[in-house]
Amino acid sequence: MKIVSRNEELLRDALPRIPQSSSRSSLSSHNKLIRFEDISAAAFKIQCGVQKTPCMYSRLSKQYGMDIYLKKEFLQYTGSVKERGVLYLLTSLPQDQQRKGVIVALDSNFSMAVAYHASELRIPVFVIMSTSTSPARVKMCREYGAMVISYGTTAKDSQTHARRLAQENGYLYLEEEDSALYLSGLGTVGLEVYEQVPKLDAVIFPAGGHCGLLAGSAAALKHLNPHISIIGVESESFPVLQQSLKAGHPTEDQACSNHHFYGDVSGLCFGSNSLQLTGKLVDKVVAVREEDILISILRLLEYERATVDAEGAIGLAALVAGKLPELKGKRVAVVICSGNLELHLLQQCVARGLTLDNRVCRFSLVLSDCPGDISKLLEILAREEARVLDIKQERAFVTSELFTVEVTCTVETRDKIHTAQLRNALLERYPTAAWTER
Repeated sequence: MKIVSRNEELLRDALPRIPQSSSRSSLSSHNKLIRFEDISAAAFKIQCGVQKTPCMYSRLSKQYGMDIYLKKEFLQYTGSVKERGVLYLLTSLPQDQQRKGVIVALDSNFSMAVAYHASELRIPVFVIMSTSTSPARVKMCREYGAMVISYGTTAKDSQTHARRLAQENGYLYLEEEDSALYLSGLGTVGLEVYEQVPKLDAVIFPAGGHCGLLAGSAAALKHLNPHISIIGVESESFPVLQQSLKAGHPTEDQACSNHHFYGDVSGLCFGSNSLQLTGKLVDKVVAVREEDILISILRLLEYERATVDAEGAIGLAALVAGKLPELKGKRVAVVICSGNLELHLLQQCVARGLTLDNRVCRFSLVLSDCPGDISKLLEILAREEARVLDIKQERAFVTSELFTVEVTCTVETRDKIHTAQLRNALLERYPTAAWTER
């Protein structure tokens, strides 16, 4: 958590003093910011303000050959694990600063968590959002109890305005960073997972630029059982954490996406503290493709009735993509940390995921324009148990013989094997049938 305000020293006094040890085996030697005791204190302090989310055995276990337990952090009130770090930070503020209030910028899970918990604690809270923010997000933030101000056309404009208001009015400007308070709050996830699932072999977390959840939880889990494997997962398109670990410091020149689908998955690496923890306590960091994330979203929706975003699905995506074969037959917990997927994106993700999963396919073929030919095609589709989603006919621009019609069909199948069976049946009857490659 980066603290920027006229009274920048306010939180510094609240940070616990961490003794340093020369022993490499002690946790404090790995982490100069937080101890296990700090995480335990955070868990005690926030226990009445956040959900103790379930960590449940998943029906996906048989499909991927391991015992999978899903830690459902998307069930938090604002749909994000970041409530844990935010609540611990806000409750640790001095009373005079709580009376003055806090201010945040950007459209993010962090801002939503600040808006909700500050309102619950009766701390005045202001959220500055750019004019390009979706109306649904603005409405939600206001319903949480925050004063929302639209300013500027870019995120940078909003941040600049928020800093200016903080300086002029004595608000505390909060920007997501990796302070001891914030990491300790996020680390409570590790405590709960260890308590809820005995004999764990591995825990998978989302990584990316904002790796505070990974770092804080790793500190807790490695203290409780050093043999538990801690794995971080990020996007191949934005390997922020891997680049930062390789460089030895947070890198700032990554190409990041502004698309809402990616959220914090594509953010810049925000702090050396969490990076240092990750480098010393995390056993492995892997990267997955966007296609794997979309299929993971689809799997969670179908098997768990869970609607999650890219950050929430990326941990499971490593198992979907087969990136962790060493976990076969093991007991694995996957943290599903966020469920704030906008409705218009949900529709696109499901449609694209079905295509990538070989369950929606499209083909075109040319038939003579005679009565009954379309019916024969539909009979084949019915016999092969394919569900017709869409069918179109084109006559005017067909380049083959006169009095023919080009038919394009979009159909739904059960899986990849069923799709192959349908394709073979159609090619046997219509050798010139062309399939649209995904």
